Amino acid sequence: MAITILAPAPTVPYQTRNDADDDDENGGVDLEGDSDMRPSKRARRGKDIVTPGETVTDDPQWMRGHGTYIAPSSTEIIATVAGTVQKTNKLLSVRPLRARYTPEIGDLVVGRIIEVQSKRWRVDVGAPVLAGLPLSAINLPGGILRKRTETDELQIRTFFSEGDLLVAEVQSLYQDGSASLHTRSLKYGKLRNGVFISVSGTGGGGGVVRARRQVWTIDTDHGGGKVDVILGVNGYIWISKHVEVAGGDTAITRIEENVSSTIYSSQNDEIPAETRREIARIRGVITLLVEEGLRVDEDMVMRGYEAAVMVDDENPGESTTYLGGDMGKRVLEMLSGT
Repeated sequence: MAITILAPAPTVPYQTRNDADDDDENGGVDLEGDSDMRPSKRARRGKDIVTPGETVTDDPQWMRGHGTYIAPSSTEIIATVAGTVQKTNKLLSVRPLRARYTPEIGDLVVGRIIEVQSKRWRVDVGAPVLAGLPLSAINLPGGILRKRTETDELQIRTFFSEGDLLVAEVQSLYQDGSASLHTRSLKYGKLRNGVFISVSGTGGGGGVVRARRQVWTIDTDHGGGKVDVILGVNGYIWISKHVEVAGGDTAITRIEENVSSTIYSSQNDEIPAETRREIARIRGVITLLVEEGLRVDEDMVMRGYEAAVMVDDENPGESTTYLGGDMGKRVLEMLSGT
């Protein structure tokens, strides 16, 4: 029996544009949710999303930006990541839905100790490469300023060990993209008495953004006392009970009086139930902001917390920190002013 070899069938093309679309001011780029350049099976979305390998536009007037590339001998701009199309004048880029954090010098980050080496710690800050925290870049107990010795290297696990959380600052960057951290300040160091949250950071879409202040204290309601909030620009967040510094003076001349072995303690203090409730409420506000694609900074967190307290006060009965369902919608309405 003879075998017939059929020619390969062409791939199903995208829907073609109407002639009226050629005069569109966006040059055929789908920025407003138009489905003309999308496969017919794709459902309409509020924020149109492109996927890797998908053609954004073939109009030569546009220049390619981050998250795109142009194929050889072609004018088509093709997406390399999954995300939303961004237009800046005649520059097209694709903002990824999720991306790894890219460190920059001066960034305040929250990290977790992954590995302990002889003279440094390896820290996970959400970047493609683990960051490094040298032994020489931390405060010694008692605030002693001296060269690190072999004794310090043998006792390195008494400062930080695997699994410990810390807040630090990016001091320098290496050619491979890794960051070097330091905690030579009383506002940096080991984290205790709180809860950890991981959200999208500045590398992805939404989440924590760089702002004027990344660390502040909230004077909570309902007897919760003061609560500290640390927004790491890498998308790691720490919410904890506020602990007053002994003596209240953090000047460099008094650092030896304030820095003691307790700053490297892993033992949590007693936290009242009222404080734990307000910590949970702040965590719920941040989670709500992230789920709705809103930015996470001091202004939005404070407004969200105030709205959450007002919504809780409106509901008679037992106080709750749950911000889902109707309560979450009410908080979002108050944030939007509707």
